[in-house]
Parts: sequence; C-alpha cells; structure tokens
Amino acid sequence: MKRSSTTTGLAIAVLAAATFGMSGALIKPLLEAGWSPAAAVTVRAFIGGLVLLPFALLSLRGRWAVLWRARWRVLAMASVGVAGTQLVYFAAIQRIPVSSGILIEYMAPLLLVAFVWARTRRAPRVVVLVGSVVALAGLVLVVSPGGGASTFDALGYLLAVVAMVGCAVYYVVAARPSDGLPTVAFAGFGLLIGALMLLVVGLTGLVPFTMSFGDVALFGSPVAWWVPLLAVGVLATAVAYAASITASEMLGSRLASFAGLLEVVAATFYAWLLLGEKLSLLQLVGGALILVGIGFVRSDSGGAGAEPGQTADAEVVDAPAAESGSFAVPPQLG
Repeated sequence: MKRSSTTTGLAIAVLAAATFGMSGALIKPLLEAGWSPAAAVTVRAFIGGLVLLPFALLSLRGRWAVLWRARWRVLAMASVGVAGTQLVYFAAIQRIPVSSGILIEYMAPLLLVAFVWARTRRAPRVVVLVGSVVALAGLVLVVSPGGGASTFDALGYLLAVVAMVGCAVYYVVAARPSDGLPTVAFAGFGLLIGALMLLVVGLTGLVPFTMSFGDVALFGSPVAWWVPLLAVGVLATAVAYAASITASEMLGSRLASFAGLLEVVAATFYAWLLLGEKLSLLQLVGGALILVGIGFVRSDSGGAGAEPGQTADAEVVDAPAAESGSFAVPPQLG
C-alpha cells in the first residue's frame, strides 16, 4: 500500500513538473513585450489563486478554524513559496546567466539531504548519495551552464543561493502534515496572500513593476497579452501548485524535491516545442540521468535519516505523514 501511495505521488509530481515547466515559455513573451518579472509573477499568482478560491471555499465548508490553525504554514508558503523565492531568483538571473541561476536553485534536493545528514548525524544510505550525484549530473547537462557572464558577480550568485534555500524550504513546508487543511485551500490562499505580498513590494518601488497591454508573440503569431497570462495562471500556477503540494504531502520533502527536477526537463521541452529552442543530445541524456537519480532516491524506503520536521526514526520516503510539529519558519517554486 505504501508503494502504491508513493507511485501515485510520483505521478502527481510529474504532473506538477509538467505544468510548472510551462511558465518560462509562456511568460517569456510577456517579458519581451515590456512586463517586469515581478508584475508577471504577481498577476500569475492572482489568477492561480482566484481559480482555486471557489474550490478552496467549498473544501473548507465554513471551517475557518482549520485555516486559522494552519496560518503559519499558509503564510510560509505565501512569503517564500510564492513570493520570496521567485523574486530572489529573478533578481539573480538579471545579474548571472539563467542556466547558472536555475542550476544553483535546483540544487535544493542536495541541500535537504545535507541538512538531514547534519541534523541527525546519520549518513544517508549509499543509494540516496548515488541518486543525488546522478541527478545533479543530469541537471548540469540539461541546463548546459557555462555561457553568459564574463565576470563573476558575487551578488548574483549569492541571490541564487538564497533562491536555492527558499526552494528547499518550500518543499519542507509543502510536505508538512495538513492538520485538516485541504490541499486546494492551502494552495489557493497561499497564492492569493503571496500575490498581495508581491503587489505591495512592487508598489513600494523595491523592484521594477511594469506592465504592457499590447499583443505579444506566441506560437509564431501575435496574440492578446492576457492569453499567455491566463494559460500560465490556470495551468502553470493553479494546477501546478495544487499538484506539487499534494505530491509533497504524499512523498515527503526529499523525494518530492528530486521529482521536482523534472521541471527543468519540462521547461527545456516546452522551450523547444513553443519557442523553437533546440534540444541537444547532452540535454536528452541529462533528462534521462535525472530520471535515474529519482529512481535511486525512490528505492530508499529504509529511512536512513529523517526529513526536516520528522522524528529520526521515521521513514522518509514512504511515511511523510509521520512528520509532526509546527513549522513557523517562512519557506518553491515555479
């Protein structure tokens, strides 16, 4: 039964990665048309939150006490999972190559493994270490880092590291026990509150906040500006966050974060399909290595170490429900 639950969770994680991966190809035309990253992310989060709001209210059925008990988890998701990590990541890639920024951010699964190792003083099983190395090697091949900046930008790389930490904490928060709060309510209210936070930051002038309402280039022809925004809001935000949180609750933060590496593969595929960016043989090999790495991590059900928030003797992969306690640290995710 546990194995079946893990398989279902992985299938949902693949759906999350496939939908999250759309965002880059859909938002890029908006950025080229004059939208700032903060404005595009804010509207994206608002659309996703509004799409989920009716389902969130229906799932709560007036049980507002459940939402209040989970307020710290919701605020954590909003502040870091929706707002903070995305802003820091976009700030990083304005200074360093996109490939370098995404490579650093998606080292989050390794950060989770290292954190558990340091906290419990119990080394991960060899299969987890092997899976980590294989997945990282695949990630390097997929993003093909190395081009771009001719000088080392310390602030840019520091921001990318902060984004990596935020991404790791997103998976920890998403994997926390629900305590009766439906997943759709958690995702919906997290998106709406995160969008409000982004709007406040934008209106204060801390980050550029500009919009453009002309046609944008998509699928080789001009379309209205709201078309890619609606698509990214519904699919790459509402569906993606709900699926990602569901998968994290079923798999635990570590395995879910490794499955999240498939988002990079999906983003590369959509860039080829929608924007005409070519896929190299090395990128295809990298995608296969990520899958192999995830397979190694999935095969570890012995619980060589507890996940953040779990007891040391809890099973990591197949028993995320064993996590207990509150998580008051504000924690991603695209």
